[in-house]
Amino acid sequence: MMTTVFWDHKRIFLTEFMAMGTTILSEVYCEMLNKLWSSIQNKRCRMLTKGVVLLHNNVWTYTAACTNALIKLFSWEIFDHPPYSLDLAPSDYRLFTKMKVCLANQCFHTNEELMDGVNNRLHHLTAPFFDEGLQKLVSRYNICLNVDGNYVEK
Repeated sequence: MMTTVFWDHKRIFLTEFMAMGTTILSEVYCEMLNKLWSSIQNKRCRMLTKGVVLLHNNVWTYTAACTNALIKLFSWEIFDHPPYSLDLAPSDYRLFTKMKVCLANQCFHTNEELMDGVNNRLHHLTAPFFDEGLQKLVSRYNICLNVDGNYVEK
């Protein structure tokens, strides 16, 4: 299964699961963004639905016209993700790494068991974990910008 996770400095907002081999088309991604918007409204108790900044990579699904139109409708911003810089994907280097360690010795017999295990693990993470991850993102992003996108310091 493939997991897409949306989170901020305090909590998980949305976890979406897709069967292996499924392609995320722009329509599917827009549906996720609509669910994310609703989740932000509910979990932030209407404190903030605008001013959201998305960090996602630059695959065509995320940059398609309908995706950009929806993001504009929500008054969200996109935090540019330089190509080929996986160290700037906080879900990849932080969230999923932690989850892999915690779930490594478990055996799941069904997709539902797997989804429950992932959701339980993600929802047990605390606000300091998420905040520290975003602080590290800022630090890594600054390093990337300071080397003019060369990705390797000389």
